Amino acid sequence: MTEAKTARELNLASCHTCTKLVPADQHRCPRCGSSVHLRATDSLQRTIALLITASILYIPANLYPIMYTDQLGRTEASTIIGGVVLLIKLGSVPIAAIIFIASVMVPLGKLIAMFYLVFTVERHSPLEPRQRTVMYQITEFIGKWSMVDVFVVAILVALVNLGGLLVIRPGIAALSFAGVVIVTMIAAESFDSRLIWDEMENKNDNRPA
Repeated sequence: MTEAKTARELNLASCHTCTKLVPADQHRCPRCGSSVHLRATDSLQRTIALLITASILYIPANLYPIMYTDQLGRTEASTIIGGVVLLIKLGSVPIAAIIFIASVMVPLGKLIAMFYLVFTVERHSPLEPRQRTVMYQITEFIGKWSMVDVFVVAILVALVNLGGLLVIRPGIAALSFAGVVIVTMIAAESFDSRLIWDEMENKNDNRPA
């Protein structure tokens, strides 16, 4: 039986824009005109740089107030964790759980998952490429849903302005948090998941005939 071969072994590359398979030595996609590479150029370096940036932004996003409430001349600051604790005290445990998962656990989990994927590719780990690919796909899919806090603050700022009696203003954490989500989304996009499978291909190439 003929052994299955990868596109790379057949000297074929997939267009990153329209996914058309073209010869690897053909640097432009005939369908959409995008640049074609066997692997994304400097994928790991860009991904690591973006993940470090997101990790730095994650700190002020959780330590500083995400919004300020001005009521009758008194200003009250609210952090993400503070808002979660307040919702629990008010009995809104399901909403508190959603905000905690989407605003704290999802960004942190995405950072850990992406660092793990980069580390295993950098170390040429042949372990569980299928599971790592699934991890990458899940990480890429759920990342955008961690914007829930930013959306809530934006809606409140736009709607709540009761003639100076009650005003809600965004805090620095809102900007930092939006930065974390956007940068991690870009990091996931810049990571070439095909690198996960390269080590298995190299292992097969080195196997005795």
